[in-house]
Amino acid sequence: MTELKDNQRELHQFRLRLTVLGALVFFCFASLLARFIWLQVYKHSDYVAQAEENRIAIVPIEPNRGLILDRNGVVLARNYSAFTLEITPSKLSATLDETIDELSKLITVETKDRKRFKKLLEESKGFESVPLRTRLTDEEVARFSAQRFRFPGVEVQARLFRQYPLGEIASHVIGYIGRINTTEAKAIADTEDAANYNGTDHIGKEGLEKSYEKQLHGITGYEEVEKSAGGRAIRTLSRTPATPGSNLILSIDIELQKVIEEAFGEWRGALVAIEPETGDILAYVSRPGYDPNLFVDGIDSQSWNELNTSLDKPMVNRPLSGTYPPGSTFKPFMALAALELGKRTPGQTIFDPGSFTLGGHKFRDDKPGGHGTVDMYKSIVESCDTYYYMLGNEMGIDAITDFMKPFGFGQLTGIDLEHEKQGVLPSKEWKRNRFKKNPAAQKWVGGDTISIAIGNGFNTYTPLQMAHAVSNLANNGIVMKPHLVKIIEDSVTRTRKLTVPKESYRIPLKQEHIDIIKNAMVGVTTGGTAARAFAGAGYTSGGKTGTAQLVAIKKNEKYNANLIAERLRDNALYTAFAPADKPRIAIAVVVENGGFGAGVAAPIVRKALDYYLLGKRPNEKETTRVPKEDAELRSVQDVQAEQGVSDDKKPGAETPGNKE
Repeated sequence: MTELKDNQRELHQFRLRLTVLGALVFFCFASLLARFIWLQVYKHSDYVAQAEENRIAIVPIEPNRGLILDRNGVVLARNYSAFTLEITPSKLSATLDETIDELSKLITVETKDRKRFKKLLEESKGFESVPLRTRLTDEEVARFSAQRFRFPGVEVQARLFRQYPLGEIASHVIGYIGRINTTEAKAIADTEDAANYNGTDHIGKEGLEKSYEKQLHGITGYEEVEKSAGGRAIRTLSRTPATPGSNLILSIDIELQKVIEEAFGEWRGALVAIEPETGDILAYVSRPGYDPNLFVDGIDSQSWNELNTSLDKPMVNRPLSGTYPPGSTFKPFMALAALELGKRTPGQTIFDPGSFTLGGHKFRDDKPGGHGTVDMYKSIVESCDTYYYMLGNEMGIDAITDFMKPFGFGQLTGIDLEHEKQGVLPSKEWKRNRFKKNPAAQKWVGGDTISIAIGNGFNTYTPLQMAHAVSNLANNGIVMKPHLVKIIEDSVTRTRKLTVPKESYRIPLKQEHIDIIKNAMVGVTTGGTAARAFAGAGYTSGGKTGTAQLVAIKKNEKYNANLIAERLRDNALYTAFAPADKPRIAIAVVVENGGFGAGVAAPIVRKALDYYLLGKRPNEKETTRVPKEDAELRSVQDVQAEQGVSDDKKPGAETPGNKE
């Protein structure tokens, strides 16, 4: 039987399907239209920006680091361009070791280069390029360029390098730069200067390179570069040039610095020379030193171990962080305190039998049998310990501490270097805090004061503080902040700014008292403990010898340096100012384990003064030397033109006296 079709039903189903399909098509086109409107209208600006970012790359331009020069324009730190072979580990097609092995067939790669590379690699991020070799020759660059296709992830880059032309000379002043490590990178990222370090690989690590990092670094520039789809640069769209860092003109006289460093010879120690009127540091010596050029590319492990394990400690900045008992160089300040506090008059005398007894303990003078009748002048000229044992006992520690503090003893000077140590100006409160875990040792006793009065005991000061104190004395109580950078010069406008334009404060002293002390210090050089060292000098200077013991000797035992290990022998000290009538320079020197201050320390100062005042170098005839005034300082631009430089103890109860 034939089944009849229901045409009406089929037509209805067809129309229903067509409607659903039409609705679906309409919905799809409506969705596409809505998406099109969303993308082309509402999100237009966002996608235009993203397209531009894909098309345009922002490339940072590292600024030229500012130069560092001495007060007379001698360049101490400069920049130069050189080629560097750099590896980006994340882009290598072979293993790192295989790549380096292959590269070594084209370019010399020494063992120290590999070790330094691995050290830098540990401190860097995987996507950063790390230098394998620096300062490539033109021939090496050409050989690599011909084979570059074989080494994806390896590039030759033209970079600016820092150079310290004088090597070890003044190394603790200048410091050095080095590659930014992970810790430093994180610290920079948290500061407002983070953007300014884009494209920068190096940063100041020590010395003035670190403390003046912000001024030396400059302002990073930028280039807008159009890229192809493959990421290759097509053209530069715009350029904002980098602003070079400011130049630092130091107060240091580098020729004086050289004379002093040579005068030290093989001795270890420190010397600071200051111009009293301005606070300019004329020489800042820490011996031994180190070559800062070793650190620029990343120091190799062998050189680092040699520096770090040396018994001479060449990396220690002695004037800033070395603390030493001042020995008898403390006595002129004790005498001045006696005058100011009314404890002594210049003509008042004591009798020195060769020792002073307090509480059953005998404190000996260095001269057997004593100095006899001693007034204030003689106490300084002959360095009589007994005079100061008695004076210290009468004054008491509180008066001593209060008087010494304004001179800078045990106080931070505020010098423009980081990590300055404060030293110790002892007091009752200091001793209570120092011996918190030993209550029995907290009490201040008379013997403590006795030792401090002659510059031993708990007294420990930096050579910088000693020089600052004698400078304040030479400047009649007018205190100038000691500084190494005299002028900051804008590298673009050449405008200059003094770092210390005025005095800090004045110590209320009577000029007649200052003159009495200065006169006695002149006596030290003309007929006292330093007379031999300054015989025949063409100028008059004031000075004070000092010897500070490092270990106590046994009762009734005489000091004999030959029986003591070299590094346990006494330190030799000397402080000075010259010329005596109008001081232009004040000096403090500490020679570690040098023994008598007159024997080792004073001759070093003599050579320094001979050069600075007379222009006389060791073994040379005297010449007339006129130091440059501030107004005569040449601009960095002039210097660059001339040189072709491109921008591009506490002693035992029985204390031996000081031996001068």
